[in-house]
Amino acid sequence: MSVFALPDLGEGLQEAEIVAWHVAEGDHVVADQPLVSVETEKAVVEVPSPHSGRIAHLRAAVGERVKVGAPLVEFEDAAHPDTGAIVGELARPPAPPAAARPRPAAPAAAGAGVKAAPAVRALAKQLGVDLAGVTPSGPGGTVTTQDVETAASAAAAKAGFEEPLRGVRRAMAAAMARSGAEIVPATVVDEADVDGWPADADVTVRLARAIVAGSAAAPALNAWYDGKTMTRRLHQRVDLGVAVDTADGLFVPVLRDVGARDAAALRRDLDARLSEVETRKIALDDMRGATITLSNFGTLAGRFAALAIVPPQVAILGAGRIRARPVAIDGRIASRRLLPLSLTFDHRAVTGGDAARFLAAVIADLERPA
Repeated sequence: MSVFALPDLGEGLQEAEIVAWHVAEGDHVVADQPLVSVETEKAVVEVPSPHSGRIAHLRAAVGERVKVGAPLVEFEDAAHPDTGAIVGELARPPAPPAAARPRPAAPAAAGAGVKAAPAVRALAKQLGVDLAGVTPSGPGGTVTTQDVETAASAAAAKAGFEEPLRGVRRAMAAAMARSGAEIVPATVVDEADVDGWPADADVTVRLARAIVAGSAAAPALNAWYDGKTMTRRLHQRVDLGVAVDTADGLFVPVLRDVGARDAAALRRDLDARLSEVETRKIALDDMRGATITLSNFGTLAGRFAALAIVPPQVAILGAGRIRARPVAIDGRIASRRLLPLSLTFDHRAVTGGDAARFLAAVIADLERPA
C-alpha cells in the first residue's frame, strides 16, 4: 500500500483541520479528484488525489487537526509514491466518469431537504447542528459554512458550555497572543473635520488614501520591525490590511500598492476581497504581507480605541463613528461632522513624533473635500 500525506499548504502553514471527506474506504478515485476538504487558519481548501487508485484506509477523522506530512489516505495501489505536491488555489476538476465516481452517501435524516454542500453537511454533523433549523444565506437558499458556524456558536452561547476555538478564531487568538507578548503599544488620538465630504463619500477609500499620505510624511509607520535582531524594514509602497469583522472571526485582506491606485480601482479590489471573505474563498496570499492596517470599527460603534498590532507591522489606524459635534470656528460654535481617529504604534520602532506627524498628515488629507 502507498500512503498519501497532507501536502504543503503554502505560506508556512503547519497543520489543518479535516472538514469533510469526499471519498470513502473502498472507493476508486482518479488523479486530481477531490479527496478531502481541510480548513487552514483562514480558508477551506480541497486536497486532490495525487493519482488514481482504490482507497484502502482514511487515516484522519472529521474535526481532527493534521500536521503537514502526516498520513491522510492509504491506497491499495503502491505504485504511486506520495509526491508531496503543494496545494494552492485548486480549481474543481471535471467530474470523473460515472463508474469512477465516489459512492453517494446515504441521505441525512436531519436536514435532508436542505441545500448544502457535502463539506457543509459534514461540518453540521460535527458541530451537532440540525440543518433544517439553519437560516441559509447562500445563493438560492443554500446553507453555507458560516451559517452552520453561526448556528453552532449561538447554540453554544445559549447552552453556556465551552467550545474549542477553530479556524479563524484560533488563528486570531494566536496572533493576539503574539502581539501581547512582543509589541510595546502606545496610542495617540485626534479627530478630522469631514463636514465638507460629499454625501456619497467612500469612507474606507478615503481612509486608505489618507494612510498613504501619512506614510509619506512619516515612513516609520509603514514598516516591519524584528525585535530579535532589532532591525526594521521601511516599505516603499503601502500594502494595506483592512480588518473585516465576520461571524467566523477577524479577517484582514490586503489591498496592494494603495498609493498607485485610483479610488475606483481600490473600491473594486476591496469589494472583491470582501466577497471572497464572505464565501471563505479568499486566497492566503491575499491576507499576507500587509505593511500597515486599517480598522474602520466605527461602522459598528465606538469613538476611540487602543488597537492591537500584528507583528511585524508597527502601526494600525482605527476610525471611529462619524458624528456631528459642536466645535469652535472663528469664535463661534458650529455643528461639524467629525471623524475620530486612533493611531496605535509599536513604541520600540516608532517615536511619538513619528506618530504625530503621521496622524497630522492623515487628518490633512481627510479634511480635503474630495
